[in-house]
Amino acid sequence: MPPVVVINAVGLTVRLLEFAPRLRAAAPWVVPLDEALPAVTCTAQATMLTGVPASGHGVVANGWLFRDTMEVRFWQQSNRLLDAEPVYATLAREAKVQGRGFKCAKLFWWFNQGAAVEISVTPKPWYGVDGNKVFGVTGTPPGRAEALEAKLGRFPFASFWGPMAGLPCTQWIARCAAEVLATDRPDLTLVYLPHLDYEPQRRGPSNCDMAKHVKELDDACAPLLDAAKAAGAHVWVVSEYGHCDVTTPVYLNRVLRSAGLLEVRGGPFGEQLDTFASRAFAVVDHQLAHVHVGDPADLPRVRELLLQTPGVAKVSTGEERGELDHPRSGELVVFSTPSSWFAYPFWTDDALAPDYARAVAIHHKPGYDPCELFFDPKFRVPKFRAATRLLQKKLGFRTIFDVIPLDASLVRGSHGLRAADPLDKPVLLGHGDRPLPAVLPMTAVRDLLYRACQP
Repeated sequence: MPPVVVINAVGLTVRLLEFAPRLRAAAPWVVPLDEALPAVTCTAQATMLTGVPASGHGVVANGWLFRDTMEVRFWQQSNRLLDAEPVYATLAREAKVQGRGFKCAKLFWWFNQGAAVEISVTPKPWYGVDGNKVFGVTGTPPGRAEALEAKLGRFPFASFWGPMAGLPCTQWIARCAAEVLATDRPDLTLVYLPHLDYEPQRRGPSNCDMAKHVKELDDACAPLLDAAKAAGAHVWVVSEYGHCDVTTPVYLNRVLRSAGLLEVRGGPFGEQLDTFASRAFAVVDHQLAHVHVGDPADLPRVRELLLQTPGVAKVSTGEERGELDHPRSGELVVFSTPSSWFAYPFWTDDALAPDYARAVAIHHKPGYDPCELFFDPKFRVPKFRAATRLLQKKLGFRTIFDVIPLDASLVRGSHGLRAADPLDKPVLLGHGDRPLPAVLPMTAVRDLLYRACQP
């Protein structure tokens, strides 16, 4: 069988394919995918690679409450967090039994560290004991990520996430994948290209030039597609979700706090969420939230309170949670209305906001924060403020890059729910026999890739 390259063009939908002629020509057929729930990056990727929903693989969002320590952790990289075996591990195990080789490259897909792959590259900053952070990438085998940076230039980390997120990181990853294909010749290559995840979240898909952004993604794929052709590889294209326009941030934690259910701890760095003392709190991720309720006797009250909150469409508990019925999920799972999304803030006075609130701090915040895609508009020249903070840091001062706004109304795009229109659903472009259903469940991707990689 020919090698397989899987391009994860997050944010690409059936409606947008006409603006991506290179990707559209890369595979003979296209079918819409029914989104995983929630329709967010980590859950979608785990679902595609394991073939089971969140109730089976345990990735119930981009982050969740770790109950043993009562800490909320987002964007973890350990492959051991998957409760189900990903397809590349199955293929490697079976190849070993059959006495043949199988090589997989996993490039910027999540749950990368410790994955059963021969080549990996993933973003991984260094964190100093003094709180300092230095951007970097890591991977396997040892030295491979460094060699790629030596050839391609440093990975443009600032364009991967934050107010400067944009095209350069996608261009770099595509060139990285082309280099890996040419030199390592893997049997399966997984490539994550995030370009379409930025402006549609900032502005909403109706308020940005989607044709332009999709063309930029398509152009960035040129070296990767050329390398795939040279390697005789079949190119598959997947995406995780489409974006929708939103108008209303919903502050579930403030609702719970006003009802006396959520507790905070004051201190020198602003208020902090006290997960031990709180009777209920929400871990939010775009248009879905996991609400943790310590005492089962509080469940009816909390559920009714949330159902009465404007912007909340549905609240599920127990087996009602369906594919989110997993121990990592909240006792209540909350879905927003299509034009709303859930913001994490729990403070009621911005003067008491925690210090991480005004920074890009994905591992500190107890919820997903798309405000990190913006510079605070109160700064007339925000890049000058950021440069000043960088200079202070280089001079040895402890400093916070406090350039992020607290105004969630700036966010005009989101995702997390299933799209009603098949044209707005994520896509699968593939080879071989075209699947028969008009819309394919995301769990089906795993078996299709498994068969594509059989000798």
